[in-house]
Amino acid sequence: MSQPEIDAVVFDVLGTLVDEPAGIRAGIRELAPSLDEPRVEELLSLWHRHIDREQRRILDGVRPYLTSDLLDLEAARQVADAAGVDDPAAVAALALSGQRLPPWPDTVAGLARLAERFPLIGLSNASRRALLGLNAHAGLRWHQALSAEDTRTYKPDPAVYQLAVTVSGRPPERLLMVAAHAWDLRGAQNLGLRTAYVARPVGDPPTFSDRFDLHADGLADLAGQLDRA
Repeated sequence: MSQPEIDAVVFDVLGTLVDEPAGIRAGIRELAPSLDEPRVEELLSLWHRHIDREQRRILDGVRPYLTSDLLDLEAARQVADAAGVDDPAAVAALALSGQRLPPWPDTVAGLARLAERFPLIGLSNASRRALLGLNAHAGLRWHQALSAEDTRTYKPDPAVYQLAVTVSGRPPERLLMVAAHAWDLRGAQNLGLRTAYVARPVGDPPTFSDRFDLHADGLADLAGQLDRA
């Protein structure tokens, strides 16, 4: 990949730039400090299953669109019920943990390095309000941050990736989509974007049949590969 072929870099946020499980896990511990770690992990899994299932139902047209804020609140209620906590304020605080996610150790410096060469676009399933909170809490640097809320659907619907194409004003093949989730990159690929998989401890690794343009161990590795391109 030669440098002139890429006019902007588009980043997934949840899982790719911030450690989503760590943030939710911390919220669950605050909700019920007496829980042991295996139970915390069970409740974390309950949260993620709810979010994944409901986003899929929205994508399939089974359920009307709800923002990520409302899905997080639903997940928080389920987790609180399972933990035996009946306190609306505690449930609301847990729901907000979805906006207090720590960045991966290389995220802030990696974005700053890449921003010296490319316009950076965040493209997230998080709502506009949630994305504002996420960006502020994690110290994420963008030139533009886009929310799937503007399309009233979720990735991997092509309409979400089209947001980045439209805002950039460039052909999709001149945008590089970066994510730790192979399903996300496949969605971008279907619209013609270039793709870069970044390995994270959480995420969706590529399968043997995936053909992404770049594979990187982290943002420093990604920046190095783009420098050499």
